[in-house]
Amino acid sequence: MNSLWGELRPLLGYIAAFSFFINLLFLVPAFFTLQVFDRVISSNSMETLMVLLAGTGVALLILTLLDYVRTRLQNVVGILVDERLSPPVVNAIVERAARAPGSTRTEGIRDVTSLRSVFAANGVIAVFDAPWVVVYVGVIWLFHPALGVGAAFSALLMLALAWLNDRTSRRSFEILQSEGRRASQYVESSLRNAEVLQALGMTQRLLVRWRALQDRVAAMQTHASRSTVAFTAATKAVRQTIQILMLALGAYLVLTQQASAGVMIATSILLGRAVQPVEQLVASWRTLIEARAAYRRLVELSKDFRGNEPRVVIPRPEGRLVVESISYRAPGMDTLVLTSVAFSIAAGEALAIVGPSAAGKSTLARLLTGVWTPTAGRVRLDGADVAYWPREQLGPYIGYVPQDVELFDGTVADNIARLDKVDSEAVVAAAIRANAHDMILTLPQGYDTPVGEHGSRLSPGQRQRVALARALYGDPQLVVLDEPNSNLDGAGEIALAQAMSALHDAGVTSVVVTHRPSLIAHVDKILVLAAGRVQQFGPAAEVMKEMQRQSQVILGRKAA
Repeated sequence: MNSLWGELRPLLGYIAAFSFFINLLFLVPAFFTLQVFDRVISSNSMETLMVLLAGTGVALLILTLLDYVRTRLQNVVGILVDERLSPPVVNAIVERAARAPGSTRTEGIRDVTSLRSVFAANGVIAVFDAPWVVVYVGVIWLFHPALGVGAAFSALLMLALAWLNDRTSRRSFEILQSEGRRASQYVESSLRNAEVLQALGMTQRLLVRWRALQDRVAAMQTHASRSTVAFTAATKAVRQTIQILMLALGAYLVLTQQASAGVMIATSILLGRAVQPVEQLVASWRTLIEARAAYRRLVELSKDFRGNEPRVVIPRPEGRLVVESISYRAPGMDTLVLTSVAFSIAAGEALAIVGPSAAGKSTLARLLTGVWTPTAGRVRLDGADVAYWPREQLGPYIGYVPQDVELFDGTVADNIARLDKVDSEAVVAAAIRANAHDMILTLPQGYDTPVGEHGSRLSPGQRQRVALARALYGDPQLVVLDEPNSNLDGAGEIALAQAMSALHDAGVTSVVVTHRPSLIAHVDKILVLAAGRVQQFGPAAEVMKEMQRQSQVILGRKAA
């Protein structure tokens, strides 16, 4: 964020400079009016009028050009904000969502949009124009002190209205934004379970809950809008009243021969210009408040921004995996999901992680890939901590199939290629390694078949096999598979077992979370987890023998 402000500061300086000259030129119409009434009419000089008219025309032309350039600069600043913030914001959102899937939020993207749009709003221009209120009041004071006092009082009154608007609306708008996001997220998250809603007849109950949230938002919006509309209307009314009173005061001074008619009209023009920025601030207050709240959230999110400093490129790993007494506590939870888990496997070895449900197997799989960071301990790949290894470097060397497979909207080839430019040879090679090539060819358009949103056009088993091909794309050196056969049929099980065997023969380190013995036959070691702790770890044959012995003991106890 500091580097962004470093880039924006010169542009904002230019906008401030243009605002200076624009506001300076806004004095021209007032002085033109003053000269016409006090000099041209009294002297009946057509030549003076033409000179004044020509000079004013040139000034207004320059004013138009400067205003155009300033508006263009506003757009440039908005585009720069979007270009600089969008990539790190998306990266930070993805990282947060990966660490805590249940708390996936996209406010950061909307916040960037809010911050970009505010630079194109009149409110920002009003901020730059506001200091000129003092200048305009000072010029009016030079015309006559009484008019200056009235102008100063008018400006203070308008500023007081703006301040009062802020005090009364700030909290309500922040709450309104929060509740609005909550209502939208409730519907979005609920639609992910659309099949359950439809099958169990829960749609109407969902609608009732959503309507309750919407009604609450609507009530708050009505209250906030009522306050904003009231202040906007009051500001306009006060401005009109001020102009009328100031015009009446000027007329009084003219009648008492304390000022000229030109001074009266020029004062009215300058006063209108003086209170205009304040009125724009009041009208744009909600946009400015939203932008301020968005900026604060982005500052908080920026703590997750990755630095742009260059990092040493680490060579391709061999696959040595060492887990150094890791523990993990989920965000917002008091109990540990994993406790002091430690083991190591050599490059090219295959490990099976088994255990009962809720033992922490999927959590361990995420920690091994570096998607999650351990609360304590380290996961090292060839000695390097996977949690701090740059993802752009580590990603190509990692293959990962999560327990809940989701594909990205695009073709089968797009998904296998990890959303990169499709290299047909590499895509087909990955599918062949995953033994999914023949299955993909049976799809309506083969590798060019659109998978739909979240892969909805494919069956769960097909999605799982495409995900395995994606995991094997680019010849990774560490492959982590979390229940990769949960949706596979018999043919899919055989294809997966053959793929794991081929990985072992190729010297690829592999870790598989499974309950089925068909995959255990292809591993070198077995890790048994229970309640987040390692119960057994060692060569597959020894662990299997011990597990069988324990099963016989338990059966014997039950029989007795």
